[in-house]
Amino acid sequence: MDEPLVSRMRAFGTTVFAEMTALAVRTGSINLGQGFPDTDGPTAMLERAARAVLGGANQYPPGPGLPELRQAVADHRKAHYGLAYDPDGEVLVTVGATEALAAAILALCEPGDEVIVFEPYYDSYAASIALAGAVRRPVPLRPVDGRFAFDPRELRAAAGPRTRAILVNSPHNPTGTVFTREELTAIAELCQERDLVAITDEVYEHLTYDGVEHVPMATLPGMRERTVMISSAGKTFSVTGWKTGWVCAPAPLVRAVQTVKQFLTFTAGGPWQLAVAYALREELPWVAGLRDDLAAKRDRLSDGLRAAGFEVYRPAGTYFVQADIRPLGFGDGLELCRRLPELAGVVAIPTQVFYDRPELGRHFVRFAFCKRDEIIDEAVSRLRRLQGIA
Repeated sequence: MDEPLVSRMRAFGTTVFAEMTALAVRTGSINLGQGFPDTDGPTAMLERAARAVLGGANQYPPGPGLPELRQAVADHRKAHYGLAYDPDGEVLVTVGATEALAAAILALCEPGDEVIVFEPYYDSYAASIALAGAVRRPVPLRPVDGRFAFDPRELRAAAGPRTRAILVNSPHNPTGTVFTREELTAIAELCQERDLVAITDEVYEHLTYDGVEHVPMATLPGMRERTVMISSAGKTFSVTGWKTGWVCAPAPLVRAVQTVKQFLTFTAGGPWQLAVAYALREELPWVAGLRDDLAAKRDRLSDGLRAAGFEVYRPAGTYFVQADIRPLGFGDGLELCRRLPELAGVVAIPTQVFYDRPELGRHFVRFAFCKRDEIIDEAVSRLRRLQGIA
């Protein structure tokens, strides 16, 4: 039999996350690659989920999501961002943000339409665009004054007659950048001039540091009506395995996304929805504590990586630190990451796999700091072995 996989997906084999996590398991290495915490979320939220399971909330919830969660999401948007969304028509619960992104792209993009992405980008973006038969138009984020930023001229140059959407991820994985209001305004102006939709991945919205503000694209003038705003409980409440996300958008856009979503998973797990609805109302002080704890872990890992010889970019948000491997004498992040378990007993993610043009990120490696302090300390101790090897 010939290759059964459709041609548009043949470039997407095993993800780098699966490869590196398997490598960590096989070698017994410390996994600073995949971005999942090694501690759980707030106890009362976990207990709510357990009670929901034992209490019989185990059958199909409504397709748009349980009313309790949709109302909690709407109340959260209003309280935190001043954005009013009708829970009955403008909020859709999804199986995590990854499904929300895929459903949005599939719903809104015809074959041949173009989607602007900022590279490096989370790997599911490219796969979802390919599934839709659409075309990526990458705009690079480059280090400028210690943070990754885009050139507005390159953004405008990426927009053509077939451009349909701009996919905006802020706080940004994998660079840790939080787009400034000025940067978001440049994106918003282009969206309005060219009648584009903004699909915004905001899963790290509550995980910004040093007083840096997360500004949702939908809060900018003229953008609520053309923004598909995507969030999830996974990163906010340290329950990445629950896969509970949501879309907020004007009703026509939500209807479009739900039309696709209903044939992907139909609905999302009920017990987790009830627990997350509780958490959005009651556990945001816990999230504030998590943010402070993660800021300290960021500094702990960053200081350790510098001591080990890396050049480190201080992230303003997310779980991740970008490290330049060239000061240690290495030049290819993918090659180094495949050797790291042998050389240092640590697993990381090569940033170049998140680019259309890998040469732009060949010398960067992504490390996750959402781990216990003792794990971070042991990892950076091991990484000091790299000095003098190259």
